[in-house]
Amino acid sequence: MWRPATAVLVSALLVGITAIAPVSAESGALAPRPPKGKGEKCIADTAFMRRNHMQMLLRHRTEAVRSGVHTPQHGLDDCITCHAVAGSDGKPVSFESPQHFCRTCHNYAAVSIDCFECHASRPDEAGKSAAVQSFDNEVAAINQYLRDVKR
Repeated sequence: MWRPATAVLVSALLVGITAIAPVSAESGALAPRPPKGKGEKCIADTAFMRRNHMQMLLRHRTEAVRSGVHTPQHGLDDCITCHAVAGSDGKPVSFESPQHFCRTCHNYAAVSIDCFECHASRPDEAGKSAAVQSFDNEVAAINQYLRDVKR
């Protein structure tokens, strides 16, 4: 049996959910609304990026790690720079903040992100975490060793 207080609480929750995740015009379903990027345009249209950004990032990672091919157009650094969200101090928030661009949709979809275990989650950081810098240094040392061995 519904009590007036329960009805008020349920109404408040529904209003709160709608405020957090507004209704999508296309489907009529609740959907997140991530902040817009700061650039003129993305590398692809919004609908394509929403569906395919992970495949693009994975393909770029494979090409970079296995083949040594780095294409800045599809790199995470440009995405993070363009989609940075400023916090109350005016500086870009890190991934730990619920305001972070990536978390807008990933939290909504309950999808974890492991990019920022190695990569910087905001543009004002050094660009790479210590783990990636260490890896880059190790790769450079191995490449130097292999060049020396060939002589």
